[in-house]
Amino acid sequence: MLGNLDATPVAGDLIKDTTEADFMKDVVEASKEMPVIVDFWAPWCGPCKTLGPALEAAVTAANGKVKMVKLNVDENQMIAGQMRVQSIPTVYAFHEGRPVDAFQGALPPSEIKEFVDKLVALTGDGGLGEALEAAEAMLSEGNTSDAMEVFAAIIGEEPENAAATGGLARAHIAAGTLDQAEALLANASAAIASAQELEAARAQLELARQAEHAGPVDELRGVLAADPDDHQARFDLAGALHANGDVAEAIDELLELFRRDREWNDAAAKAQLFVVFDALTPTDPLVQKGRRRLSSMIFV
Repeated sequence: MLGNLDATPVAGDLIKDTTEADFMKDVVEASKEMPVIVDFWAPWCGPCKTLGPALEAAVTAANGKVKMVKLNVDENQMIAGQMRVQSIPTVYAFHEGRPVDAFQGALPPSEIKEFVDKLVALTGDGGLGEALEAAEAMLSEGNTSDAMEVFAAIIGEEPENAAATGGLARAHIAAGTLDQAEALLANASAAIASAQELEAARAQLELARQAEHAGPVDELRGVLAADPDDHQARFDLAGALHANGDVAEAIDELLELFRRDREWNDAAAKAQLFVVFDALTPTDPLVQKGRRRLSSMIFV
């Protein structure tokens, strides 16, 4: 699996000029392996000079999931005639040996990206979904080093894969390499910086940082037994419980703190609850139950 992920075509393999003699090989046959975009152009065509580079940029951004060939209609009039190219620029998309989409004239970058994305969707995700599932399974089983390797390989194939980036950050957190996780999240591209997967990893990182300073659970329980209104002790106990993996009990203590004094320390209990919820998946029963209980306290 990892070997396939590393086999990313270089730009020279993805974008090339073609001729009538090579059209069958470069377009029809090649499209049986991945979609091929054909740009019919000519040197004298003004709009072609704008469209061509924009297409190349979109194909390059697709990271090896679609190819592009450029065909000069002045030098290859027979193919242009067979494809009924009446004006240029004209762009065709081939998949499985036949044309599946086309447009004429220059398009804005957003529409070019949409055109390319539709072609990429025809090929599926190239096994990235299965790789993500495998990496998540490794992480859940405590095999952090192998999980990191797979997540990193996916990012190498698809740099803006939010699930893989968040997964790699969580693997670093699980391994205790918190600085690496923080750097990875801080340097995430703007396109995925606000993705749910990265927000979850940030919440886990914040909790992991807090866990480094968590006090002994038994000692904090003793403080609370002596004074149930010691809010700082209850807040610290919730952190210590979470650090020990007792997430449900940590949520219970934070909810109890909110019930006793919702405004204590600038509503710290509610803020911490949201961090705990964000670190879990939205469908986790602990999140759903905790949110319901918090809402019932807020709206009384």
